[in-house]
Amino acid sequence: MKTKFSTYDCYPAEKNKVLDNNYRVSNNFYRSDLILRNYLRNDISGAGMKYMHGKLESIGKDAAGIMNNLSLLADQFTPELIKRNHLGEDINEIRFHPAYHELMKIAVKSEMFRVKWEPSLKKKFRNEKHRLGFSTGYIYAMSECGQYCPLCMTDGVARLIDLFCDEKDKERLLPHIFTDTVSQFFTGAMYLTEKTGGSDVGANITVAVHRKANEYLLTGEKWFCSNANGDLIFALARTDPSVKGTKGLSIFLIEKQLPSGERNPVEIIRIKDKLGVRSMVTAECMLRDTPGKLVGKEFNGFKVMTEMINLSRLYNSVAALACSRRALIETYQFLSHRNTFGKIALEHPLVRTKLSELGALNVAGFYLVWRAIKSFDLSDAGNPREKELFRFINPITKKWSAENGVYITRESMELMGGLGYIEDTVMPKLMRDIMVLPIWEGSGNIIVLDMLRAMEKSGGFEILCEEISLSAKNNSSFGGWMNAELKKLVSFSGKLKNLPRDETEANAKPFFEKLTSLYQVSLLINALNKESKNWILPALNFLKNKFTGTELKTTKPLTAEEVRNLIAWSF
Repeated sequence: MKTKFSTYDCYPAEKNKVLDNNYRVSNNFYRSDLILRNYLRNDISGAGMKYMHGKLESIGKDAAGIMNNLSLLADQFTPELIKRNHLGEDINEIRFHPAYHELMKIAVKSEMFRVKWEPSLKKKFRNEKHRLGFSTGYIYAMSECGQYCPLCMTDGVARLIDLFCDEKDKERLLPHIFTDTVSQFFTGAMYLTEKTGGSDVGANITVAVHRKANEYLLTGEKWFCSNANGDLIFALARTDPSVKGTKGLSIFLIEKQLPSGERNPVEIIRIKDKLGVRSMVTAECMLRDTPGKLVGKEFNGFKVMTEMINLSRLYNSVAALACSRRALIETYQFLSHRNTFGKIALEHPLVRTKLSELGALNVAGFYLVWRAIKSFDLSDAGNPREKELFRFINPITKKWSAENGVYITRESMELMGGLGYIEDTVMPKLMRDIMVLPIWEGSGNIIVLDMLRAMEKSGGFEILCEEISLSAKNNSSFGGWMNAELKKLVSFSGKLKNLPRDETEANAKPFFEKLTSLYQVSLLINALNKESKNWILPALNFLKNKFTGTELKTTKPLTAEEVRNLIAWSF
């Protein structure tokens, strides 16, 4: 009798796997990130680290675990506008998937706001409050960049309340931002742009009519309202339409609930159907005799709003760094356990070369972003030199991190091949989310113009050049080259100032790109220590080679071990 033959008997089912049996991923994004931990140990006070340690451990675990599924759910099941109730009454409510609210609980638990705004903590950590808040915020954004936008708006609203509102409003409203109870938590919103101008807010036409004391009624349509469901809204409007441009703008605080308990009349026309950051709501909103309170002096609205915009640009940079870092890590973990053409993918020279580039850009971006945050900290603490520097490096950091973050994320997706393009993974969401960052809070051209204004009106450029020069003195390997390149840039800056305005603007972008790269070299040199040299030295070499042009020359790829050191990620 013949035995029945099946082709399945010959099929090596045990080999039918995408990744090898040793595949593993991080279970804590804080513990795994050697770059972040090294930076915090060296740049944050002992008291600051002691206070934040438990929060960092907790958010690190959540970001690597429960937040993954929550984020994908909130992205898939987007906010829904409930225009009317069953009685036909306009209610303009926004309904979120339960995952959204769970993500908000995790944000509140991380104390990214409490450490900055609770009075005793704000005083204790006055020189480092932004670095402490962004330490947990950065890890949070590695898993959920969409909701990081309303969190950004909330921090910005807290800043404006703290700087410009009266004591009664501070005492009444700020506890709802630094609360550790999510049911008491208020989120913020910025109603800035209108159809007439977009980035050109000087073209805004919303009007504010005085009612009594500092209370006004606002009427007008706001075109891109981030976190439109916010409890506390800052909106720009004109008290005198005859005063044109940004000089005629005043700023108003609109609260979701009126003192009577009734809902403030803000009509949500529609929710924007966005490419990314879909978990949070961006909407078109109509104000019709909407009560608002004048904040600051009349006609001083744009200056007040700039304080929120400056902070938002930092959030933009942190989000770009977090998204691109997550994309790089997902790819690195994948390639470390993907067998192709007879060996682990990480062993292929072209894979290592691309990962080396992306890793070096990530390192360069990390120290640039955190230098900007530190500058903001010291500026807020009263350091005039850092205030001048921050005015210049904040737009530089925003532009570089956003553009290169998109590049790192796209290239990481390609390295994963087809699997990186599949919605079951986090990669497509990261790609969609990060695409907004070169646009949000000032698109590339707007930022270049802002850099020019900062160079002309502040001492930031000169201070930055001094920092580069000092770093060059402290490093014999790169010092001579850095000084030579710095001299060229300083010379070119003089030419820029004397060109006709059209030519100045047209030539500014490549100048600022070169300046940014050289400044990053100086920051990496300053951050060198026994541990960080593993990722900083290869990043320095990459930046120098990139800076000096495209001349063909032979180089050796980094080894797999050197790539691992550069990525600086511990499973």
